[in-house]
Amino acid sequence: MNLVSISETAKLLDVSIDTVRRWEKKGLIKAHRDTKNNRLFNFDEVKRLQRKLDGDDTENRYRILKDDNQNGLTSIDLFAGGGGTALGLSHAGFSHLLVNEFDKHATATLRLNRPDWNVIEGDVHEVSFTNLRGKVDLVEGGFPCQAFSYAGNKLGFADTRGTLFHEFVRCVEEVRPKVAMGENVRGLLTHDGGRTFKTMVSTLQNADYRVAYRLMRAQYHDVPQKRERLIIIAVRNDLDYEIFFPREHDYTVSLRDALSDCPASDGMKYADWKFDVMCQVPEGGNWRDLPDDVQRSYMKASYHLGGGKTGMARRLAWDEPSLTLTCNPAQKQTERCHPSETRPLSVREYARIQTFPDDWEFSGGVTAAYKQIGNAVPCNLAYHLGKGIEAMIKGTLPEGYDSVEPISPIAEAELLAE
Repeated sequence: MNLVSISETAKLLDVSIDTVRRWEKKGLIKAHRDTKNNRLFNFDEVKRLQRKLDGDDTENRYRILKDDNQNGLTSIDLFAGGGGTALGLSHAGFSHLLVNEFDKHATATLRLNRPDWNVIEGDVHEVSFTNLRGKVDLVEGGFPCQAFSYAGNKLGFADTRGTLFHEFVRCVEEVRPKVAMGENVRGLLTHDGGRTFKTMVSTLQNADYRVAYRLMRAQYHDVPQKRERLIIIAVRNDLDYEIFFPREHDYTVSLRDALSDCPASDGMKYADWKFDVMCQVPEGGNWRDLPDDVQRSYMKASYHLGGGKTGMARRLAWDEPSLTLTCNPAQKQTERCHPSETRPLSVREYARIQTFPDDWEFSGGVTAAYKQIGNAVPCNLAYHLGKGIEAMIKGTLPEGYDSVEPISPIAEAELLAE
């Protein structure tokens, strides 16, 4: 890898240092750090980006990652939502023995698209997994992050009771899979001063699993979206598997790549007053590009608050990955306006950005579809994780993956420390 400094990069490409910084801030290129914490860039990657931005690189990198054959491994998918992780793992070759989801529209989506899956609709607290003990290679779940109670001297598993993480670990305890994978938002790492995450890790360790984690940036894993997810992987202690995480690619997928031939679909529409405002926002722009009087009228009290507020009145850019999708593309704080048409992204465009295939249908109407897609883990990211877990179990280190050391056992004193 040919790494050069930010000043060398700017000189070689005949652009300003601020331009290189802007590319990094937008998530278009990755900065590597040396021992003195200086930014270093892969010059080949930067050249590729410049060609793309100049229109000289016509390669479309958008694709749905999918293997033709099953890998012989089995899985359980909890808190499945509209199926992002479940579908990505299926594309990687896993066979789902059980898929659980509480929301009726999401379960209808799962059954509509995969009638052969064993979809269990309802509260996970009421689901027993004991009949699958010893039959499952992977248990996966995107459990919501709920606050734990630290009353008294309770520790570990006892602290998680009543939370959905408790149900995730209960499934692991009842099934004893070779590998367990959990996903959450990056904020879990700092929730309650880091004690929530430590409790989760300690709980899995006490269940006789060793644990590693990594913060995954989806735009470097074949996803046209700047989306971060915290991925936790746990391996049963009696197995000598290494823990693999996919390495970031040296390219991103642009919105233009993703939406170039996107089929038409339903979507939200702007009210007339909002349409008039958004018409004034240029591609890649936001509220700061509006006249001051329009800013004040549109922002109201938010106009006087601190912070960049760059999600407000935000129009996406064709040559960048999308911003993180939310459950509503027309929310004032997290606007996701089409790059060139003055409208929110449609349902099908949302699905493309999350790397759902075009034939994956969503039940429950437009609002329910946005919610299912916005809450999903991108299918391609789940695919890459699944291929790493397959390699762990089969004992091979695939190209493009890193072996990660597990976290040292967390002592009770660490959980009690203020």
